[in-house]
Amino acid sequence: MQFCKSQVRRGLLTGILVVAASVALPLHALTVDHASGKTTIEGEPKKTVVFDLASLDTMHALGIEAFAVPEAKYTNQLAAYAEKSVPKVGSLFEPSYEAVNALSPDLIIVGGRSAPKYAELSKLAPTIDLTINAKDLLASVKRNTLTLADIFNKQDKAKEQLGRLDQSIAALKQKAGNAGSGLIILTTGGKVSAYGPGSRFGILHDTFGIPAAAPDLSTSNHGQAVSFEFIYKTDPQWLFVIDRDGAIGREGVAAGKLLDNELIHKATAWKKKQIVYLNAMDWYLLGSAGLTAMQQNVDQLSKALDGKQ
Repeated sequence: MQFCKSQVRRGLLTGILVVAASVALPLHALTVDHASGKTTIEGEPKKTVVFDLASLDTMHALGIEAFAVPEAKYTNQLAAYAEKSVPKVGSLFEPSYEAVNALSPDLIIVGGRSAPKYAELSKLAPTIDLTINAKDLLASVKRNTLTLADIFNKQDKAKEQLGRLDQSIAALKQKAGNAGSGLIILTTGGKVSAYGPGSRFGILHDTFGIPAAAPDLSTSNHGQAVSFEFIYKTDPQWLFVIDRDGAIGREGVAAGKLLDNELIHKATAWKKKQIVYLNAMDWYLLGSAGLTAMQQNVDQLSKALDGKQ
């Protein structure tokens, strides 16, 4: 079979156009649905600036490193981000737009406290808002985990980690059904607030299955201010405690010392040694909204109900 010169030229031109198109198009383009809209990310990000601690925590679980983060208290699983070698770009509430822009990031992640800055940050680089839905925390954690897994090609790791979480929660709920009632409180500045179902810490009851000793508490973000007498009269079988001052590094009366008083000594939880001091970073700073944080919270509660705290 013979080809004329025009056919050869057309064939060569077609080949050149195909090659050019393959070079121009990103190898991994993904459009992400998130709390503030849709964002297209071209290629796997190499420089990610993260303004959401919960997202940072989930990235840690998936083996993904952030390039830059805001100034914050980084401890436990996130302690590496406290190092001076990690670029800092303002705070959670006030990003340094100049610092972010100077880094030329491939992706910016906001959520929660930093979500109001989405519009401004999205002018600098592709930005996604991974703010969680507090009313359906577990579903939000799963959704954000899968989103990050898709962006960074960590689908297998996400499937493994989420499978473990589901199994752990199922086991915890089974134990919780026979454990008796519980009350979760937060201490700060010598004061105490209690939280019930539907609140920011309501996952203790709503998802983990601990029966609520006080089911009608205010669902305000700050909880309901309560006295030691309230705790004594409510008399939960289990008292779960978050020390906010310890979480944020503020000086104050430690939760353990605050609860070491005559009224609490009369309470069932004290007598049975069923007062559990929760991981304040995972519960307060991360709000159980990161994958590592939620898994650690489930593990701690499960051990406590087993009498191994």
